[in-house]
Amino acid sequence: MTGGLNNEWRELALNALGEAGLRRGGARQAVVDQLAREDCCVTAQQIADALRKGGSRIGIASVYRALETLDRIGLVQRVEVGEGGTRFEAIVPGGEHHHHVVCDKCGRISPFEDEGLERAIGRLADRLGHRVSGHDVLIHGECGRCAPSK
Repeated sequence: MTGGLNNEWRELALNALGEAGLRRGGARQAVVDQLAREDCCVTAQQIADALRKGGSRIGIASVYRALETLDRIGLVQRVEVGEGGTRFEAIVPGGEHHHHVVCDKCGRISPFEDEGLERAIGRLADRLGHRVSGHDVLIHGECGRCAPSK
C-alpha cells in the first residue's frame, strides 16, 4: 500500500466477510477501514488507539477478535517482530507486498521492497524444487538513528 485508503483491499475484505457469512459492521468494519489506511504492519493496540482517536468506542478485545477473523479468512497476515510483538497487515490482492526491517534499539519498523530479493527467492525456490505460495523477510539491526556513527 502506498498511503491513503486502499479501497481495493477494503472492498475485497468486506465482500469476503459477507461471503463467509460474517457480519460486516461494527468492530470488523472499523478494523478493516483502519487497516486499509495503513502503509505497514501495526499492532492491535495501534489500531485501537487510531479508532479511539477517530471517535470510536471499540475496545481492544473487539479489535483482537476482528483481527483473528480477518487472519482466519486470509485477509491479513501476522508479522512477528520478536519479543512477543505481533503486528498485522492487509494482504493486498495480486501478491503485491513488502518486507520489514526492525531496529532492535528503538523498535522502529520500516517497510522495504527489493526486486533483486524477489528474484533471488524465485531462483532459490526453483533450485529447491519448491513452489512458493508466500514469504516474509524480516531484517533486524540498528536503524540509521540508533547505529553508532563510523
